Amino acid sequence: MITTAMKLTGAAALTAILMSGAALAQTAGTVAFLMPDQASTRYEQHDFPGFKAEMTKLCPDCTVIYQNANADVALQQQQFNSVITQGAKVIVLDPVDSSAAASLVSLAQAQGIKVIAYDRPIPGKTADYYVSFDNQGIGKAIAESLMNHLKQMGVPTDKGGVLQINGSPTDAAAGLIKDGIHEGIAAGGYKTLAEFDTPDWAPPKAQEWASGQITRFGADIIGVVAANDGTGGGAIAAFKAAGIDPVPPVTGNDATIAALQLIIAGDQYNTISKPSEIVAAAAANVAVKMLNGETPAAEMTLYDTPSQLFVPAVVTRENLKAEIIDKGINTAAELCTGRYAEGCDELGIK
Repeated sequence: MITTAMKLTGAAALTAILMSGAALAQTAGTVAFLMPDQASTRYEQHDFPGFKAEMTKLCPDCTVIYQNANADVALQQQQFNSVITQGAKVIVLDPVDSSAAASLVSLAQAQGIKVIAYDRPIPGKTADYYVSFDNQGIGKAIAESLMNHLKQMGVPTDKGGVLQINGSPTDAAAGLIKDGIHEGIAAGGYKTLAEFDTPDWAPPKAQEWASGQITRFGADIIGVVAANDGTGGGAIAAFKAAGIDPVPPVTGNDATIAALQLIIAGDQYNTISKPSEIVAAAAANVAVKMLNGETPAAEMTLYDTPSQLFVPAVVTRENLKAEIIDKGINTAAELCTGRYAEGCDELGIK
């Protein structure tokens, strides 16, 4: 249960993290950073680089081990055992399967090793700390954004309904996003036509399911609340394959380059800007404090675990330039390629 909320966004959050980190005494030790999959590009492009950079600043003599389980529970268990053998004193774990991860936490803690749950909580066992964005808040925000958009478009609440594409059923964070989406849709008053939990967050599986729903519901689909950019992109691909133009508004989450370009082109309605480097830097600060024998302060608890949650921003065409380009998250050169150049011109992105 969340007992209080910590709301830091963008540069302010990162500044606070760095200020707190500046006071940390330098130490040494091995820290493992274990990520869950490669279906999203964020782990390779943002989370690990951000974590590594902050660890280098705070603890240049520390050893950082990085592994990605590629959505394989057994492989992640092997990687977890391996980093223990390699002497990890702190393990930052983003679990493939949140339930299965409980036994990993128990294994580590029995040997005096600290575990920081990262991005996805571990409900079955109290980790030593949890660092993430507010996943339930994300789900509610993207759904509310879409509901408001439908109302602004004049779509009546008794006309058709929306599809809901959730994340992996083995991911507790996906469950929180799902709960938030339910809240957002309920507040908007629109009906949910069908709902799907996407195995491994795999975009092809989301696309396959969406294709079936397009055949089933056709023009009754007024929008899609997708839990992340990959599943949202899968839904968009399904509509395009079915020859539907324009595509009904589709949500997302993660602000991947592909999703931002779809927003620029008008094919995707929204996404969530959550620079993963912010959470990665926070995890690095907590890890170094644990190496120093300190107990990191927490502003809240979630699943009985001391936690730090960050509140990200919803991005649509209207604020993409301000939230993404002006804040230096991505550049015009990265986004305004090929067929997206025209949309960039419309949005004043140069």
